[in-house]
Amino acid sequence: MNEMFQQALRAGDLDAIRRCPKADLHNHGWAGANPAAVATILGKTFAPLARKLASMAEMHAWAAAHFGNPDPKLRPRLFEAAFVRAAEDGLVRYEIGDDVWAITLDGSAGNVTDILKRAHERGAPGVEWIPQLGMSRHCRIEDIRRWMEPFLELRFYRTLDLSGDEFAQPIENFKPLYRLAKANGLRLKAHVGEWGDADSVRRAVEELDLDEVQHGLAAADSPSVLRFLADHRIRLNLCPTSNLMLGRVESLSSHPIRKLFDAGVRVTVNTDDMAMFGQSVSHEFLNLFKAGCLNESELDQIRENGLSD
Repeated sequence: MNEMFQQALRAGDLDAIRRCPKADLHNHGWAGANPAAVATILGKTFAPLARKLASMAEMHAWAAAHFGNPDPKLRPRLFEAAFVRAAEDGLVRYEIGDDVWAITLDGSAGNVTDILKRAHERGAPGVEWIPQLGMSRHCRIEDIRRWMEPFLELRFYRTLDLSGDEFAQPIENFKPLYRLAKANGLRLKAHVGEWGDADSVRRAVEELDLDEVQHGLAAADSPSVLRFLADHRIRLNLCPTSNLMLGRVESLSSHPIRKLFDAGVRVTVNTDDMAMFGQSVSHEFLNLFKAGCLNESELDQIRENGLSD
């Protein structure tokens, strides 16, 4: 346990919290950068999301209005900004990558990977980088596989994640892709239980043989699913401000992380999309403490949960 971290929470000292080692295991590519940096690179003026939204459709509309469709030539600078943000926030582990469809933008898996490597070297060479492959749930399985295979051949990526509309197609459709990823040694994750129910979380874990769940907060509604997650040591990588601003929770004080933690489920605190929500990992910890959701010792344990697999 880190007494400096706990003291920083009690004092409300954000700079001291930043100096403590932390991880961000749930964020989305260059959208993990500081909002001001993204605005500068895109040549736009915008502030982080300031009102609650009610759906993924509203979130995508906000992103389209503020981020637009960035010129692919800007991607190296945007990813570098994401790594800079990680270093500034005191992250020692940073899980970030790109969706496999990015191969259609940069021409090859090698080009996509080189952009990420250079961004890490320039932006946060001292931060442990966990390279992640992403998949979008609305894409056709055959397309995802065609895009994914060249990335797997590189033997560079360490985790796989599935994101997007939880209701776009059944989770079972992705089993062949997850079997392929597991055969290639990747740690398996998926977004589930953000918009779906508790049973969808358990089903995804069982069908895809997941090691971790991105969000999964709906699991708090089912004692049996809570026991299942705790017994199987499935880690949930939660994003409190995202959950609040997308209307998935009423307040940070009532966030399901409290119930998940009490049930013995391994949880971590992450940012989701800092460019949209404007909150670093350090902010997230302080926000939960100020809201009275968890105390400093509990948040310290959650911080440590993110520092190892």
